[in-house]
Amino acid sequence: MKTIFHPSNERGHANHGWLDAHHSFSFANWYDPSKVHFGLLRVLNDDIVAGGQGFGMHPHNDMEIITIILEGALEHRDNMGNGSVIRPGDVQVMSAGTGVFHSEFNPSKTDRTNLFQLWIFPKENGIAPRYDQKTFDVKDRENSIQTVASGFKKNGELYIHQDAALSLSKLDTGKSLHYAMNKSGNGAYVMVIDGKIKIGDQELSRRDALGISETPDFTMTALAPSELLIVEVPMQ
Repeated sequence: MKTIFHPSNERGHANHGWLDAHHSFSFANWYDPSKVHFGLLRVLNDDIVAGGQGFGMHPHNDMEIITIILEGALEHRDNMGNGSVIRPGDVQVMSAGTGVFHSEFNPSKTDRTNLFQLWIFPKENGIAPRYDQKTFDVKDRENSIQTVASGFKKNGELYIHQDAALSLSKLDTGKSLHYAMNKSGNGAYVMVIDGKIKIGDQELSRRDALGISETPDFTMTALAPSELLIVEVPMQ
């Protein structure tokens, strides 16, 4: 098993006042040649958006974009006619494909929004743009792995156009979970949303991450009550 440790304090950081952003991989004005991507995972941004603020209408193309709300809410609008508000428990996916314009705003004037946004390279370019979202029961991830988006169409998760899978988990202290890759040659990027876990000999705390490859499976053990994000992607 090959691993790469990304401690939380080595992420890129940009505070724009209305937006306090941490970047796991090179993004915007922050560039680290050792952190450009993990396999086909290109972006994992940990954003805090101030009340009433957000991202105005802007374009994307040829990228699978997944948004997970941790705290607060996010209002989405796009040129495909979609408009919705997503909250904790909700996951949103957008295949940018041949091109899409969208905006994202915090609909509350007073409360902040904390979200993860991930970009994954698609299986092929030039597909038709697509939007979807779903509410997941957070109880189903307690001491279990809840897949919320994937290209494998396994159990009602949102579809993404790549042989990848995004999963969430909440672990009690002392509990262990075994993760098996859905496809040979894939790797997994595990981020601790909160808490403390151990994978092999590596301990990870809040917002630490571990890239895992060259293994068909691995085990995660909680050293404290923990919440996890697991992003399985092709490595090339």
